[in-house]
Amino acid sequence: MPHAAMAHALFFDRAGLDETQLRRLVAEGLAGADDGELFLEYRQSETVVLDDGQIKSASFDTAQGFGLRAVAGEAHGYAHGTELSADAIRRAGVTVRAVHGGRSGHMAEGPHRLARPLYTSLNPLSHVVFEDKVKLLEEIDAYARGKDSRIRQVSASLSGSWQAVCIIRPDGALAADIRPMVRLNVSVVLGEGDRMETGGHGIGGRIAYGGVMSPADWRHCVDEALRQAEVNLGSIPAPAGEMSVVLGPGWPGVMLHEAVGHGLEGDFNRKSTSAFAGKIGQRVASPGVTVIDDGTIPDRRGSISIDDEGTPSARNVLIEDGILVGYLQDRLNARLMGVAPTGNGRRQSYAHAPIPRMTNTFMLAGDKEPGEIIASVKKGLYAVNFGGGQVDITSGKFVFSASEAYLIENGKVGQAVKGATLIGNGPDALTRVSMIGNDLMLDPGIGTCGKDGQGVPVGVGQPTLRMDGLTIGGTAV
Repeated sequence: MPHAAMAHALFFDRAGLDETQLRRLVAEGLAGADDGELFLEYRQSETVVLDDGQIKSASFDTAQGFGLRAVAGEAHGYAHGTELSADAIRRAGVTVRAVHGGRSGHMAEGPHRLARPLYTSLNPLSHVVFEDKVKLLEEIDAYARGKDSRIRQVSASLSGSWQAVCIIRPDGALAADIRPMVRLNVSVVLGEGDRMETGGHGIGGRIAYGGVMSPADWRHCVDEALRQAEVNLGSIPAPAGEMSVVLGPGWPGVMLHEAVGHGLEGDFNRKSTSAFAGKIGQRVASPGVTVIDDGTIPDRRGSISIDDEGTPSARNVLIEDGILVGYLQDRLNARLMGVAPTGNGRRQSYAHAPIPRMTNTFMLAGDKEPGEIIASVKKGLYAVNFGGGQVDITSGKFVFSASEAYLIENGKVGQAVKGATLIGNGPDALTRVSMIGNDLMLDPGIGTCGKDGQGVPVGVGQPTLRMDGLTIGGTAV
């Protein structure tokens, strides 16, 4: 069944809502506003966690609700509830009218482009029985312990969700989407003597459980987690100082996401609180640097057929050959900035209003071989994986910790190091890119982005990069 038809059946047939009545209630509740929508959501989610050979937790949750938003100028009124009924939505309409006093008197036009499904509509939770999910986690534990006698701890989790959304605009236009999501995570602790180190790996996407439960997939997760832990067991303290850094492909794109991506979201730039505000058409990165946000990649964790305002997702070029060409926009900020929405209005759930958010954000490939990039560095750092990081949107300053990194000495990858942090400024860091690899890779489907108290699934990626003159915080000079 097509996504829109399935969502329609869920909300208007199963829940007993009257579509004609809802359209009228939305039109009445938002009359006189500049923009707004009714957001309907139904979600099932589950997580099973194994730790130290035992199932430590298993949860299943079903949630449903609505959010009604009226936008007037820069302000919005928002009311939400868990009761999917005409009476509840009518009461919400009375509440959101409080912002109508600042209206412009002209309702913004709705989306005109048609969306296309980017992922399956199957509910992953209902296609694999609970016993098979437990069996998988137990097999992961046994396989990991059988691979290395130094194992001190194995943790594994399997999670999935199935979300149906329906968006009704004041003009009666309706958009809907069905969004599956699964994720498998494995982490291990290896010990030698008194020293213990961890390693982890995860995979996922908008797919069914079959995409993460095959032996080849889960064994790869275990093998990668063990490899990282073993590398860290042999690591030495990281050096400190200014040096060239080579970033590996794929997940290291999380630094691009945090240090640059958030600074390109429309709300920060409309309010001039971003380091990139007012710089459209200016050079903000080295030649060759092209940054894309693309929510239309099939099956990817950060992809969305439509955003949470009903705008079809798109492939948006943000930086092209080093020149800033666009921002990520929801409807509110796009209208106030006089540009078109880009399909980036996202929300965590019906209880949250939409804000500009990234989908899958990555840098395009260049023409250099990864080996050539490493060979060009006489002394530096090769950062393959990242842990946590922080960024200040206004200044662009960032700090990221490398969970897997190596010294580069005379063009060769050398000793693994621990405790390396990358310190810099997002806009400045982009101008320090001197070589771009031809090996663009997206992350394995594990990213979650936080902003304004909301978390949404995202993707990141990049090719191998050389960046010169970055500051490394470590423990040895």
